[in-house]
Amino acid sequence: MKKPLLLMSCLCLSIFANAQKGEKTAFQTGSPWRPEIDVRSDIAIVYGAGDRHDMTFEQRVKSWRDHGYNVQFMTGIAWGSYDDYFLGKWDGKNHLGIGQVMQNGDTIWHGHNIPYVVPEATFIDYMKRGVVKKVIDAGITAIYLEEPEFWARAGYGQVFKDEWQSYYGFPWRPQHESPENTYLSSKLKYHLYYNAIKEVSSYAKAYGKTKGLDVKVFIPTHSLVNYSSWQIVSPEASLASLPGIDGYIAQVWTGTSREPTYFDGLKKERVFENAFLEYGSVISMTAPTNRKVFLLTDPIEDWPRDWSDYKRNYQATFTAKILYPMVADYEVMPWPERIYTSPYRVANSDSMVLIPKYYSTQMQVMVNALNDMPRSANKVTGVNGIGVLMGNSLMFQRFPTHNGYDDPQFSNFYGQTLPLLKLGIPVQTVHMENLSFAASLKDIRVLVMSYSNMKPMSADVHKYLAEWVKKGGILVYCSKDDDPYQSVMEWWNTKGMQYKTASAHLFSLLGVKADAGKYNIGKGKVFIIKEDPKNFVLQANGAAQYVATVKEAFGGKLEVKNNLYLERGPYDIVAVMDEVADKSPYRIKGPVVDLFDPTLPVLDEKVVEPGSQAFLYNINRIKDKTKPKVLATAARVYEEKVTANGYSFMAKSPAKTINAMRVLLPAKPKSVVAADKKLSQSWDEKSHTLYLGFDNSPDGVKVDINW
Repeated sequence: MKKPLLLMSCLCLSIFANAQKGEKTAFQTGSPWRPEIDVRSDIAIVYGAGDRHDMTFEQRVKSWRDHGYNVQFMTGIAWGSYDDYFLGKWDGKNHLGIGQVMQNGDTIWHGHNIPYVVPEATFIDYMKRGVVKKVIDAGITAIYLEEPEFWARAGYGQVFKDEWQSYYGFPWRPQHESPENTYLSSKLKYHLYYNAIKEVSSYAKAYGKTKGLDVKVFIPTHSLVNYSSWQIVSPEASLASLPGIDGYIAQVWTGTSREPTYFDGLKKERVFENAFLEYGSVISMTAPTNRKVFLLTDPIEDWPRDWSDYKRNYQATFTAKILYPMVADYEVMPWPERIYTSPYRVANSDSMVLIPKYYSTQMQVMVNALNDMPRSANKVTGVNGIGVLMGNSLMFQRFPTHNGYDDPQFSNFYGQTLPLLKLGIPVQTVHMENLSFAASLKDIRVLVMSYSNMKPMSADVHKYLAEWVKKGGILVYCSKDDDPYQSVMEWWNTKGMQYKTASAHLFSLLGVKADAGKYNIGKGKVFIIKEDPKNFVLQANGAAQYVATVKEAFGGKLEVKNNLYLERGPYDIVAVMDEVADKSPYRIKGPVVDLFDPTLPVLDEKVVEPGSQAFLYNINRIKDKTKPKVLATAARVYEEKVTANGYSFMAKSPAKTINAMRVLLPAKPKSVVAADKKLSQSWDEKSHTLYLGFDNSPDGVKVDINW
């Protein structure tokens, strides 16, 4: 962030803006500092505690600190380059057998000699004393333990069997033999990583105190939407209740969001819609707890694609991210070394090239906008009071299948969400684990839920829901309640409870039958649809009854459209849906600067077609147009200075990239100098803005403008 310092004199007004070591934007890297990847975010998160690139961990940390970064640390909690532990150097024992094992006896590997682990005591001890202690000794005060992941298809190795015996007190049972066994297996996987993170985070806090350091611990994690879809078990929402956890990174990117989904009977990629739901699920998971969350995007992805594919999907995920105005902290990219220094395919070609100049410029404009992206009390257009209930047990029912019951592509979830989102309703998600927080349902008028693909972890869930309905909440329940997990041994059918389904307990508290229909309960209402929500999307036109019920439940006029729009400070953000009856584009009146175009044109009107997104700087919302200001830039701006007839600043960005800037000025410039750089410029009289283009430098390019 930049803090202005005002100095007044009779001759001039100077504004100095110096980059602070803030904590608003970040990137993660396994590399030491290099001029080609000097992204200029607030935080450089150094990955891995081992030696890399012929440098020790401490040397890598120093290389970033020497260039002004707030340096933090990230490592895997389920896997990592821990050769000293896995191969026996740590304690004299080989630990490759700690891996997660599938039914066929194969270990699930993340890389060579890097298994996904069952986090038992020796691994936890290694993470404490072999990793966390080392980085705190190097002065690190923020630690990110990423991706606590246990694959649903695993659970057959001896280490897991031993943990089963210890946790349950009876011998291991194969998860594929019954829904009961699958549920028990998933709960244990969940517990193992909850415990591992609890232990390691507590150690980090305690050891930091012995060094006089206040150590923060964050969990970079995929969304509950993605882990459920990809059949992975992770502690997710429960971690927010741990005192040792200070926040999260929402790991959402093209690779997660392009997972195909069903809608209107068609299976295909829906990157924007999926990303919007993924970010929303992480934000709703953390918001009631007041934990900090960084939102991640990636300008590329793990799988090799072509540059045009990366660009299109980066725009989609980026737009989804900034449509959440209550969050303004970002991981702007992972692995800049991969983005800037690795070749990928050109579209419709086999040729491989480094990142095209047009894309690196566009990407850096977007990234630098995040440095100044404000929080906003504004809301996305449309009905904001409709939520869908989620829970960690969504991850427990994904694999393996039992009794012929299937949920293709996690469609029981998307059946509740996509039919609404496609109609321009910014549907929210609500985590049942957070229902004890009043904020969870504060802004929800209609809550949709189903136990077709999840189960309540305690009777308290129903207590909170029943209280909410009786006070005026409207509940829409969609399920046949005939999935095989209804009969697992759980609280609703043990210890004196004799309910055949989980929902039967909820309905008993509400005093309604489980039959389809509409019921008035106190000041609220309950609508019951005896249909699994997967059928709303697996079948063409399958959502008609569901949407009609939600409209009736909402009451009054339920606005439907084909777009989501947000005014956020000076920015206009819009996404237009396809696959719906309304095929009209969305129009925004200018003058606006198109931030998805590397030439930063000033447009009189921006037309956004269905299936696309836009990110714009609205010049009309600038309060004082007499003051010079950088509106958009592919570099980070430092050392701003304003005089009576001039404006100067320093622009820093990675080497071998091209800067594009759109600068507001009170008058047409008489001279523009950018150090010794060859400069392209053009003046737009109507908007009083100057376009500048020149080669970037991590050392900085001094720009002097006079009028």
